[in-house]
Amino acid sequence: MIRAARILALLALALPLANAGQSAPRYRAVPYAQLLGWSGDNHQEALDSFLKSCMDIKAKEWKPLCRMAETRPHAKTFFETFFTPVEVRPGTEALFTGYYEPVLNGSLYKVGPYQYPIYEKPADLTPKDPNLTRAAISAGALRYKGLEIAYVDDPVEAYFLHIQGSGRIRLTNGNVVRVGYAAENGHVYRSAPRELIRMGEVTPDQASIEGIKAWAKANPDKAQAALDFNASYVFFRKVETLTEDSGPYGALERPITPLRSIAVDPRHVQLGAPVWIEKGGRNAMRRLMVAQDVGSAIKGPQRADIFFGTGAHAGKLAGETRNGGRMVVLMPNALALRLAPEG
Repeated sequence: MIRAARILALLALALPLANAGQSAPRYRAVPYAQLLGWSGDNHQEALDSFLKSCMDIKAKEWKPLCRMAETRPHAKTFFETFFTPVEVRPGTEALFTGYYEPVLNGSLYKVGPYQYPIYEKPADLTPKDPNLTRAAISAGALRYKGLEIAYVDDPVEAYFLHIQGSGRIRLTNGNVVRVGYAAENGHVYRSAPRELIRMGEVTPDQASIEGIKAWAKANPDKAQAALDFNASYVFFRKVETLTEDSGPYGALERPITPLRSIAVDPRHVQLGAPVWIEKGGRNAMRRLMVAQDVGSAIKGPQRADIFFGTGAHAGKLAGETRNGGRMVVLMPNALALRLAPEG
């Protein structure tokens, strides 16, 4: 999943819960009794996540609910009393994928195995500069400009840091540098794993994060060219305002929570809203999440990317997630009454 376009996503905070510029979505209210597993969830965890970004929602219907949430009410009763579950585009099956915060090994200096730079945004960055494709940057287009945040020891790990959009770099002195999305080079994203499948280098089952790492290790002469197939490139910024135990910043510039935060399409789902998900498949999941992030691959009313946390285990779970199911947005009662007839 591409963690991208965060600045543009903030504009969506001022938009109504609708699909701008396209045919209006349909809504259907559903009773809580039809949310599979609702009574068994930990609603307090969801409320804690909701509180991190609730006051960032600009729409007037949310403000009194956010103030009430800050009084720490009984969580399940709070949601059931003041929110109505609403399906957006009812009857459409959801697609759930996953993302995570990777941890890379790095150095502040280009030495030994640490040869692959993580760059800050160039001050003179212009959209789609032909001199700043991924291939051009890999070949040294930004060398000697003082933009290096750190150097890491694995180009594939660096590539997937770009895909996730945030991460931690564990330095040789034991310190940790956290980085977050700053900008992109403007070139269209093309999937390197998908291209490797097309070329017959890997099978679809091998196109996971771990599978691509294994392929690159076995084919070092082909690895960089395969990564450079994706001309899109992400620039980062140092993040120095997060505690060690907090998640990275999402689109609302608030820390996101493992297994409680999701990325959504803000044209359909209000950023900051609680969202009930029913994910099928392996590691089935029924729980209340909060829409606190976006992604350029996350498009549509029934589309969500689940944040699994930090490190290799979270990455494994995220990489294994591609399942169907259902997602239901919890809307303030007044808003739901305007948009959705009773189901």
